[in-house]
Amino acid sequence: MSDQDGALPGSRRRLTTRETAELLGVKPETVYAYVSRGQLTSRREPGSRGSTFDPQEVEALARRNRRENGTASAATDLSVHTRLTLIEDDRYYYRGVDAANLARRHSYEEVAEWLWTGRPCPGASFAAPETSVAAARHAAGSLPEDAGPTDRLRVAAVAAAAADPLRFDLAPDAVLGTARILVPTLVDALPVRGADTAGQGPIAHRLWARLTDRKPDEASLAALDTALALLADHDLAASTLAVRVAASARAPVYAAVSAGLGVIEGPLHGAAGGLAHRLILQVLDRGTAGPVVAGELREGRRIPGLGHRLYRGEDPRARVLFELLEEIPHAAPALAAARDIAATAARHTPLHPNVDLALAVLTASSGMTSAACETVFAVARTAGWIAHALEEYGEPPLRMRPSGRYTGPRPPRPLPTG
Repeated sequence: MSDQDGALPGSRRRLTTRETAELLGVKPETVYAYVSRGQLTSRREPGSRGSTFDPQEVEALARRNRRENGTASAATDLSVHTRLTLIEDDRYYYRGVDAANLARRHSYEEVAEWLWTGRPCPGASFAAPETSVAAARHAAGSLPEDAGPTDRLRVAAVAAAAADPLRFDLAPDAVLGTARILVPTLVDALPVRGADTAGQGPIAHRLWARLTDRKPDEASLAALDTALALLADHDLAASTLAVRVAASARAPVYAAVSAGLGVIEGPLHGAAGGLAHRLILQVLDRGTAGPVVAGELREGRRIPGLGHRLYRGEDPRARVLFELLEEIPHAAPALAAARDIAATAARHTPLHPNVDLALAVLTASSGMTSAACETVFAVARTAGWIAHALEEYGEPPLRMRPSGRYTGPRPPRPLPTG
């Protein structure tokens, strides 16, 4: 007679990710941080929906954490209570509402207002005063021609802050007023490539003119607007944590957003879409994904646009965006290239396409450069950063101050000579 879940007699059933997280006192996604550091070994059982873990190994890690840190999570899981985004069972939710469905049905501005206030705001629109836009545009325009989009956005945020004498007012209504100014200011500060909308119209329309000189069609604009909404927030990503640290120190929202922009440039964060964009262009140029994927693997690189640490199955953001891209005729070649990449790489490691690959299809098929992915990501995530800053301003100040564990030589030591 066997134990539950098909375990052999006398054996101990392996733990699911959720059970492992509960035993360690961390979030489920933190479990994979232990795996990446070699502190836990995961295994995928035949017929299982996710990874499983050896209970003795998990218990040993929990005991070690309690011994070293007092609690299982102190050194590995900075717990932040948030009402904004929940990621669970390969789905994600904004304030309890399915975020993928929200992005399908509402504009980026409406989704941003939902994140900021928790109230529906049909027809929401953002506009910035000319003084704010002029200061941001002048500062961003003074950068070298080859400056990246995140450089321009970060400089624009600093310049807009300098032009706002009320930036240190952290009352919720004041921060909301700044939010509705800052997002369009960042977009309007970028150099124009297409027909300028002169600060009018939805954010997606104004951003399009700064990403490509192609005339947009309604389906492409809808895809860009939906991409912005899908990417608006994603729990405590690295850039979002930086924003909350800045807000905890009561930095104004301009500075908090600038902190997020400083982190987003990493190739494992906001720049990942650009890598996927270039991969798609290579496949389109070669006509097949085989040699391109082989080249990436030969160089020891992971295939960009595939897999996500928070989704063991399909990335819901990618699913929505791919569905919209299928309705755009000129996106068909790039879409086929993305499918070829996923199918070819699946022979090596079965990973689902993520939102970076879907965004890369949109940018590559719209005459945009690879930097456009990073721009879309940064503009989109500004809404989520502001929502997290608003939340953090309501918490005790300076709480985002973990203690370091000193591992150097014990004092006192004589001053080295010679």
